[in-house]
Amino acid sequence: MTVYAIGDIQGCYKELRQLLKKIAFSSDKDQLWFVGDLVNRGPDSLAVLRFIKDLAENAISVLGNHDLHMLGVLTGVEKPRKKDTFEEIIHAKDRDSIIDWVRSRPLVYIEEESKHILVHAGIYPNWSIVEAKAYAAEMEAVLQSDHYLDFINNMYGSEPSVWSNTLEGWDRLRFITNSFTRMRYCTVNAELDMKHKGPPGTQPNNLMPWYKIRNKELRSYRVLMGHWSTLGNVNDPQLITLDTGCLWGGSLTAYALEEPPRFTALACAVTQSPH
Repeated sequence: MTVYAIGDIQGCYKELRQLLKKIAFSSDKDQLWFVGDLVNRGPDSLAVLRFIKDLAENAISVLGNHDLHMLGVLTGVEKPRKKDTFEEIIHAKDRDSIIDWVRSRPLVYIEEESKHILVHAGIYPNWSIVEAKAYAAEMEAVLQSDHYLDFINNMYGSEPSVWSNTLEGWDRLRFITNSFTRMRYCTVNAELDMKHKGPPGTQPNNLMPWYKIRNKELRSYRVLMGHWSTLGNVNDPQLITLDTGCLWGGSLTAYALEEPPRFTALACAVTQSPH
């Protein structure tokens, strides 16, 4: 069996199927790990969701910020934005089962045997692995509960920007959610900055990429992440970045977790402007 981690799809179903053909994916013996942002901006989000949902145990997908925003729109908590492409899902006959399936996805998946962490945006620098798992479980429990609409109604926003164990209620859950699904830059004191989205080197002097803030526990893991298309393809012992900008005319990337590891990229057509 080969495990393939795949970058942000964002509704690019045709490119996903072409990539799977290129890597000779077999649902009988292989497994796919998705870094989140399965939907939005691209043309075929509904097809992507149905395909991955039908893979059942052959697919693991963590939540991205666009997946959570989709829940906000589908449940009527949030109005669709100008570039959202959820219309087909809104009117789908299986909309409710899709909502339930997305609600049941984790924020982070940690494979202890191979020491891989699958996450959309990252692991907050001041958290241990045990803490990260526990905090993710807090949010997941609420999202999967009867109170999930209350959570979705309170998840939008970028505050608080600093973690404290004393945070409570929606502020606590919002920080947890933002760390796993939206984080890019932090200050040296691990204060989240949600405004700057450019590649490293373009940020203000007081900011650094979250993964540059030393976290001793993460040294024994390899983080597989998406979310940050302007990072490009980082490949080092602690970090693999998989959002290679399919939606913006870049490529959709698969990373095979085997020895030796290997990348496969499929060039994609421009479907939207990033601006």
